[in-house]
Amino acid sequence: MRIVLVGPPGAGKGTQATRLAEKLRVPHISTGDLFRANISQQTDLGKLAKSYMDAGNLVPDEVTIAMAKDRMEQPDAVNGFLLDGFPRNVSQAEALDELLTTEGIKLDAVLDLEAPEEEVVQRIAGRRICRNDSSHVFHVTYKKPAEEGVCDVCGGELYQRDDDSEDTVRTRLEVYHTQTEPIIDYYKSQGLVVTIEAMGPVDEVTTRALAALKREGDDQ
Repeated sequence: MRIVLVGPPGAGKGTQATRLAEKLRVPHISTGDLFRANISQQTDLGKLAKSYMDAGNLVPDEVTIAMAKDRMEQPDAVNGFLLDGFPRNVSQAEALDELLTTEGIKLDAVLDLEAPEEEVVQRIAGRRICRNDSSHVFHVTYKKPAEEGVCDVCGGELYQRDDDSEDTVRTRLEVYHTQTEPIIDYYKSQGLVVTIEAMGPVDEVTTRALAALKREGDDQ
């Protein structure tokens, strides 16, 4: 299957992308991973992207699109992929359509993870990360440490990242609504959008998504 995964910050896209890609046996193609890989490998595209980033500018769509194109042409993506973080706006969605049409393939579904805005804010703003190991993650409501401000695993200090502050989260949501959300209507016009309730236990959300994708496949 060839799937695009969309949803607001805090909807659990990264977690679900990893799980769904494994279940569907397709590569998880993340924009963040693409940038990191190209920059660390010092590819021409990576050098170009870094030049924009170092100057404090946004990386142009054409650079992001070229990276995605290169990744989708790798052997492991021949029979499908799950795109996470791309396309990020309508112009990228149009470019992706053009690219896939050129290759004689098409998307099977656009999976839209829906989450109430205030729940998203609470989810992200309540996160606390261990200074010793960022994989140790707690939450002021959902996963409280035994001792406030102290990591249960290693005893390190728990802190709130700057980009997890409520003001920053609301800014990120506004960017999502302005730039990325319009691609949902774009893909709805093609009958590709499958909406999933992203609240609840991770396993339940994954099960919901797989069942919806199966129904979508059966209907086609």
